[in-house]
Amino acid sequence: MTQTGERGHTAERGLTAAEVAERVEKGLANVADDTTSRSVASILRENVLTFFNAILTVCFIVVVALGDFGDAVFFGIVVVNALIGIVQELRAKASLERLALLAAPEAAVRRDGDVVVLKPEAVVQDDLLLLRPGDQVTADGSIVAVADLLVDESMLTGESEPIAKRVGDTVLSGSFVVAGTATAQVTAVGAASYANRLTREIKKHTVVHSELRAATTRILVYLSWLLIPVIAIVIVGRIIVYGAAGPDGVFEFDDLAQVPWESWRLAALDAVASVVGMIPEGLVLLTSLAFGVAVVQLGRQKVLVQELAAVEVLARVDVLCLDKTGTLTTGEIGFERLITLDDTVPAHAIDTVLGLIAHDVAANPTALALRPHFADDGETVLERLPFSSRRAFSALTFERDGVRQTWLLGAPERLLAGSPDALALATETASTGRRTLALARAEGEAADFAEFRAGDALGSGVRPAAIAVFHESVRPDARPTLDYFDQQDVRVIVLSGDNPVTVGAIAGELGLSTASHAVDAGTLRTDDELDASLARSSVYGRVAPEQKRRVVHALQAEGRTVAMTGDGVNDAMAIKDADLGIAMGNATPATRAVSRLVLLEGRFDRLPTVLVYARRVIANVERVSNLFLSKTVYGVVLALVSAFLLWKFPFLPRQMTLVSTLAIGIPSFFLALAPNSRRYRPGVLKRVLSFSIPAGLIASAAIVASYSVLQTMVGLDEARSLVCITLFAVSLWILCVLARPLTSWRLLLVLGVTVVFVLAYLVPLSREFFVLEVRSLPALGLAVAIGVVGAAFIELWYRIAKSRGLVSDRE
Repeated sequence: MTQTGERGHTAERGLTAAEVAERVEKGLANVADDTTSRSVASILRENVLTFFNAILTVCFIVVVALGDFGDAVFFGIVVVNALIGIVQELRAKASLERLALLAAPEAAVRRDGDVVVLKPEAVVQDDLLLLRPGDQVTADGSIVAVADLLVDESMLTGESEPIAKRVGDTVLSGSFVVAGTATAQVTAVGAASYANRLTREIKKHTVVHSELRAATTRILVYLSWLLIPVIAIVIVGRIIVYGAAGPDGVFEFDDLAQVPWESWRLAALDAVASVVGMIPEGLVLLTSLAFGVAVVQLGRQKVLVQELAAVEVLARVDVLCLDKTGTLTTGEIGFERLITLDDTVPAHAIDTVLGLIAHDVAANPTALALRPHFADDGETVLERLPFSSRRAFSALTFERDGVRQTWLLGAPERLLAGSPDALALATETASTGRRTLALARAEGEAADFAEFRAGDALGSGVRPAAIAVFHESVRPDARPTLDYFDQQDVRVIVLSGDNPVTVGAIAGELGLSTASHAVDAGTLRTDDELDASLARSSVYGRVAPEQKRRVVHALQAEGRTVAMTGDGVNDAMAIKDADLGIAMGNATPATRAVSRLVLLEGRFDRLPTVLVYARRVIANVERVSNLFLSKTVYGVVLALVSAFLLWKFPFLPRQMTLVSTLAIGIPSFFLALAPNSRRYRPGVLKRVLSFSIPAGLIASAAIVASYSVLQTMVGLDEARSLVCITLFAVSLWILCVLARPLTSWRLLLVLGVTVVFVLAYLVPLSREFFVLEVRSLPALGLAVAIGVVGAAFIELWYRIAKSRGLVSDRE
């Protein structure tokens, strides 16, 4: 490493223990804000203080104030809804904090001449911070020594290109080391640095686009605007119905004083029944519940979900971009053999060079694979140039017997370009799935090659000496997993920094169709060339980090939903920009921090399981949304009809709760969690509204027809009891068509709720509580007949909707 800058005691050995203690006492430690997600108070507030909870709470207070506790049972839904939402958010908070623990960076500093690894908060002002590839910078600092350092500052400045740093430059906390090494003296810690800001950006509860969440939000917004005028109309209608019209039959506000208390009470109960019927109180609950159960189940399989809606995103993914090393392969690299190219180079010279590379403090996994085979003979390295993807090789200069030697280790196509026979041998070896690196002697110093890029000619001063051959183990779960995604019409693209021939060989072993056309991404000079290549090939080698990001952006521009997996710091930018970022369990802190899912055990075969849960969530929430919104539609229609026709509302609040619980609430709970592998189709909101609005109108028509006749035949209480039967018959058939295919457990569910509804009329206690009164058999027959006719129209509409693709009975 080129050492430049202050040469005092601190610059060479770092701080002493006494100096560290002094700075800690002065508050100059890098204490960071460790908030990883929303506070408990925020979770409680957001789940309790909602618009719909407020409306239902007001209704509850009104009913309780009127002394009619039986009609307040609907408030149990509010309580359960809030509790489940709170519990789920707390689970999400715990998951995020576990992820933050996984993603917590470490800091290597030099103190008293020794290198120690600390938590970021233990770093103090003036510490000597050692920066290595993959590290996250944990405090602001000034570089005092550097070797080809490239830093990604995209999370701070938005600059996508890695930035080269030199002595005297500043490195900011929150940036990531892409390549090279450096020593930086800490200049700002804690609140004075970028550390707190970065921690919040990485660890906070980020938001992915969720079609389900967006559809639910839009529905609730529509209802918010609709409820206010409807409630006003209902209240006025109830007041007129219950006695606020004068002797001339015309409503005037002066007549309100003449309304007896009992009429006020009945009017309020009617208004509550109207409002309860309009609100889909269980829809948000079941959406969160479906996501939550999926997250818990995935957690048991060691899949950590950073955000609940990320489960849904995988169901929409139609392109899966994979890194080879650590994803398709185990990431374990083993040295296999050395092929000598120049017999004039002594074997001990090659052994010395490879030993110096293997025992470097910043050795990458490939270099570490050399360590068991090549010893460090104690030679002093004068300069090191770490491996960089932009030039595709590393370099070092050392002195032996008074003679300086410079060696390069890197991609064969770069270092063997002037030796066609050697390059052909390397290519042939790589075609067997092996990984090859070329070792070459070079003229000059290592620093002379610092500014080289992949396309630059190295000149005649580079003389090939040997080829190092490595092997990688293909994950046993990779082939069946890729076959599964192929069956699901998900395109798989392999993006690797390795030799295209090696990548193509491994991809071919895994059955990828375009493996024989592996592309060298280093030859793609422009974005247009890369875009054109994506139309022809799905296997790429020598892919630079910025190219991975460009591939993600190009696919997204085509309207594709892109998932990106990886484990290296070179994958972090692409994973961050993908619709769904997936990190392997052994990924670098930077990569895990920006991902949506973490495969904790590095099990690539967990992805099909995630897809299964994702499809279940989307398909089932769409199904139960139809149930809840059908109820909302007929609730709004009944409220308006009864207000304009000056009817007393067809149901008591408790009767509405009975029907909603049996025909919607309980079945929705089971349907939301049932197995469902139906493939994702865009347009959830359009389909839900297109089915539920007509279904709700059919139910409304049946109720209005039944109530308009029955209130002329029997008394109010009996008419309400009979209309409940009509409503239940229509609602039950909406459940039947949406629950298809009617497997044995679903048929049992439908029969079960029917039996409970009948028992509510037969058991004296429940009959009294729900005010269910049936005396007239002709009236009962009429209520049932109208319900059957309504069910028939529901069946007809279902068949029409199915032919239009609005609903599906396939799973």
